Amino acid sequence: MTRLDTKLANIRAGKYRKSDFIIADAKDADMGSGVNGLGPKRNKDGTWERYRTRTEFLDNIQAVVEQDIVDIMLVSAANLEALHERGVFRDSVVKPAIRANDATDCWGGVRHQAYVKHPSRPFRTANLSRVMYGTDTPMAGAPVTGTDLGLYSLTFVNDLDADMRSLEAFSQFREEAAKVGFKYFYEVFNPNVESGIERDKIGEFVNDCILRSLAGVMKADRPQFLKIPFNGPKALEELAGYDSSIIVGVLGGSAGTTRDTFELVHQSEKHGARLALFGRKINLAEDPLAMVSLMRQVADGTVGPEEAVRAYHGELQKQSIKPARSFEDDNIITEAPLQHATKLKAA
Repeated sequence: MTRLDTKLANIRAGKYRKSDFIIADAKDADMGSGVNGLGPKRNKDGTWERYRTRTEFLDNIQAVVEQDIVDIMLVSAANLEALHERGVFRDSVVKPAIRANDATDCWGGVRHQAYVKHPSRPFRTANLSRVMYGTDTPMAGAPVTGTDLGLYSLTFVNDLDADMRSLEAFSQFREEAAKVGFKYFYEVFNPNVESGIERDKIGEFVNDCILRSLAGVMKADRPQFLKIPFNGPKALEELAGYDSSIIVGVLGGSAGTTRDTFELVHQSEKHGARLALFGRKINLAEDPLAMVSLMRQVADGTVGPEEAVRAYHGELQKQSIKPARSFEDDNIITEAPLQHATKLKAA
C-alpha cells in the first residue's frame, strides 16, 4: 500500500479531508524535450551556466521522494528503471508512475522544433509489460518490479480526423493496459492549436470531450483519476460535480510565479479537485523541497497562498539563495484563470 492507495480509497468512499489532497511531482520532462527539459543547474546567486545532467536530475528526484511529502513521482520509463537501480522506491510509500505515451504536443521542449504548430498526433514509446515486469513475457503471478501506474495524455483540437486518431490510439492503449493489468490516469490538455472555440468556452469543450470519451468505457478500464488544466472555477466545479466516481486533478502548466503555484493548489482544492500534478512549478523552483513542503501546507489549509509565498522567500533567505523575483513580484497572480477566480471571490 502506498500513500496514494490510502488517499484514493478515502476519496472514493466519500471520506475526503484536506489531508487526502494528492500532490504529484511530474519529473517526466525528458519525454518531451532533450537537454533543456531537466532545468538549469542553478547557483545560489541565481546564475547558471548549463542545464542539469541526467545524474543531477535523478538526484533531485531522489531528494523529493526521500522528503516523503509527494504522493506520486511521475517519471519517464528510462528514469524509473534508473531510480529502481538506486533503490529509491524500495522502502518508500511514494507511488512511482511513468508517462505512458508521448503525443506530439508534448514535444515542445525540443529546441528549434516546429512540432507543436500542428494538431497533436498520438505516439507511444513505453512498453507497458517491460515497465511493469522488465520483460515482454512475464510468468503468471510475477511481481511488479517497475510500476503498474502511468499517465496517458490526449489533446482534443476540435478537428474530426485529428481527434478520431487520438481516440483510436487511446482505445488501443486501454486494450494493452487491460492485458497486462496496467492502471493509468488520464490527462487531457486544452487544444494545442487554434480550435475555433472562444477562450472562455474551452473549459466546457474539454469537459464534454473528457466525459464523452469515457462514456463507453467500463469501470475496469477507466482511469484512476483525471489531470486537466485549471480553466477556472466554473469549469472545474462542473466536471468535479458531474460524477462522484471521477476524481479530478489539475496540472501545473507553465512555471509562473510562486503565488501562481500556491494559488493554483488553493483554488483547485476549493473548487473540487483532489489532486495537483505539477512539473515546472516544482522543477524550476529555486528550492524545490521548500516549494513541495509549502504546497502541502496550502492544500491542508494551514497556510494561505500569500502567507506561503512569504514563508517560501523566508526559507530562501535562510539558505542564502537569491530568489528569481522579489517578494512583491513573486506574490503576483499572473495566470489568467487564477486571476478570474480571485476576482469572483472578491465580488
